[in-house]
Amino acid sequence: MASEQGPALKIGDRIEVTIEKVAHGGHFIARHNGAVIFVRHAIEGEACTIELTSVGASFSRADAISIHTPSEFRVNPSCSFSHSKGCGGCDFQHISEIHQRTLKSQVISEQFARITKMDLTVEVEKVGESSKWRTRAIATTNQDGKLGFYKSRSHTVVPVTDCNICVDALGIHELSQKSLKPDYRVEISASNTGERSIALASVIGQQRARLTEGPAKLHEKVLDKTLEVSHESFWQSHKNAPEVLTKAVLEFASFKPGDHVLDLYGGVGLFTAAILDIVGASGRVDLIEGSKFATSDATKNFSSHANVKVITGDVAQHLPRISSADIVVLDPPREGAGKEVIAQIARLRPRSIIYVACDPAALARDTTYLAQHSFSLVKIRAFDLFPMTHHIECVALYAQTDVS
Repeated sequence: MASEQGPALKIGDRIEVTIEKVAHGGHFIARHNGAVIFVRHAIEGEACTIELTSVGASFSRADAISIHTPSEFRVNPSCSFSHSKGCGGCDFQHISEIHQRTLKSQVISEQFARITKMDLTVEVEKVGESSKWRTRAIATTNQDGKLGFYKSRSHTVVPVTDCNICVDALGIHELSQKSLKPDYRVEISASNTGERSIALASVIGQQRARLTEGPAKLHEKVLDKTLEVSHESFWQSHKNAPEVLTKAVLEFASFKPGDHVLDLYGGVGLFTAAILDIVGASGRVDLIEGSKFATSDATKNFSSHANVKVITGDVAQHLPRISSADIVVLDPPREGAGKEVIAQIARLRPRSIIYVACDPAALARDTTYLAQHSFSLVKIRAFDLFPMTHHIECVALYAQTDVS
């Protein structure tokens, strides 16, 4: 017999619910008369009043606006702009730091259970303080030229006077006091060597941001190497991420002198820089990256290394031209590598595959593809490189299960 359905939900409706488990994406699940609702600013177990912000056929979205039974893990947000009508950048400011990592661990486990049917438990490791960690930020000015960030799932800019997850070197407070061009995207980057760059672009259209302040290339020191990073090139946003991820890759990979390594989606060469010391002059690294800005940086970074080949282009198109590799390292964008790329990696029969992932759902999906090619998950680590948000970074090691 079909479950009873109440009156159709509408945007703006306020209803009372009890919050269920965390879901992937920075929200929690609630149900009302058979309808599934994804709720922000809540915590599992809380009884609260929520306000519907969008209504769909399969699920709706809402914000918690009144908490009747607060969770033991609820805290006062350290940021005054973190609330249902405020900045949409942080999902978990209202949750204790330790419980944030517990929730992220649950999300990883749930994604692997749902997608791969694996029973997986992984601790999300703390890598630094929950404030003053972000070294890259994209802010936006409103119609009055005030600096701010978008509300969640909105193009409405919330003006701010500071951002407590951004490093002081980004100068958010300083910029918020200025009268800036209205309706502009403001891209700000700060290096760990003391440089800052700012680039601007209109929010209308697809304009490339134009550098207005600072050097065109920043210099980032990781372990004992210094890399050039253009403003347009990707770089990990957490100040500790480059070193943390590099060490995890080195730990998992067991590189050897003479190894041929593929560094896929290799950016400016973060991992290549560390790998070279181990594989030595008798080894070599092929770095493949789609961004011409990043490969330009990589070419400069490894200009004195004849055993590094930098390739600009789509990973899926270039992999078929490679016949073998001892180890493959990949750090794809959020959507993951995908079925075609995984098949090409598996064809090479590398000794090991080290996968750096910023989305546990994509990682779980690609784990199933690897299993279809006889590569199994050996180890996984997870790092809280995005405190106060729902994002998680994982590093996973895969090895062949059938070497016949």
